[in-house]
Amino acid sequence: MTTTKTETAIQVDLAKCTRCGFCAEVCPSGIIRVDVNGPSLIAPKACIKCGHCVAVCPHAAMDHNRNPLAKQVKRQASLTVSAEMAEQFLRSRRSIRAYKPEKVSQEKILRLLNVARLAPSGGNSQGVSFLVLSDAAVLNQISAAVVDWLEEQINQGVAWTKPYAGMAKIYRETGYDVVLRGAPHLLLSLAATGNPIGRDNGRYALTYAELFATSLGLGSCWAGFFEMAAFSNYQPLLDLIGAPEGKTITGAIMLGVPKHQYQLLVERNPLDVLFK
Repeated sequence: MTTTKTETAIQVDLAKCTRCGFCAEVCPSGIIRVDVNGPSLIAPKACIKCGHCVAVCPHAAMDHNRNPLAKQVKRQASLTVSAEMAEQFLRSRRSIRAYKPEKVSQEKILRLLNVARLAPSGGNSQGVSFLVLSDAAVLNQISAAVVDWLEEQINQGVAWTKPYAGMAKIYRETGYDVVLRGAPHLLLSLAATGNPIGRDNGRYALTYAELFATSLGLGSCWAGFFEMAAFSNYQPLLDLIGAPEGKTITGAIMLGVPKHQYQLLVERNPLDVLFK
């Protein structure tokens, strides 16, 4: 095999390379140049190690020391879903607010998160980590702390809280968990404190988790009240969570096995779109 190294980032099998230029066309940074000698990098430091150049090559001629060919997985055409299947799959996802008490195995949660980490991120920055809270006592304390925070907002006359005063009352009078809905797990996405796109990246990852969860027989729901309290830096809540130093919460979903199965695909508002 004849190979040549360009800078320190890519390696090309010149016996396989047809100089098609696909790698250059898909490079987000536009730093690949293809000529008679094959692909080369014109600004190696601008590489974001996305792996597009390796993945798009139809002849497996490209390798990359920051996203090696050996670690990329061959796409199986037989597993490609039809548009009809994909549409039903996406429409079938429901926000689950009633869970069975059983906990999800760590193995299944790890499988879920191993897909979630593959979600897109700004400039392939990635940087998303996860914290899974499963202790029932701690989850109950978290719900109580969020209700405390909500009541503080209500008492201060914060406008958006008016419709939710009844939910806090329900919690106080019945003990019904209006925050985490009795979910056995709370899944948090984390990012380095100060990361300007950390919250975006975390929510992309949790969206992947929400979608993939249904394939594993799991249900999820965005923990909106929890997020608002956490994003406001409500210290009693943050103390309960104990996120690693230097990490900030960027998103949260409840997770568990759904207590009920939905039989119909719910309708939404009509499509509102404008073409110009």
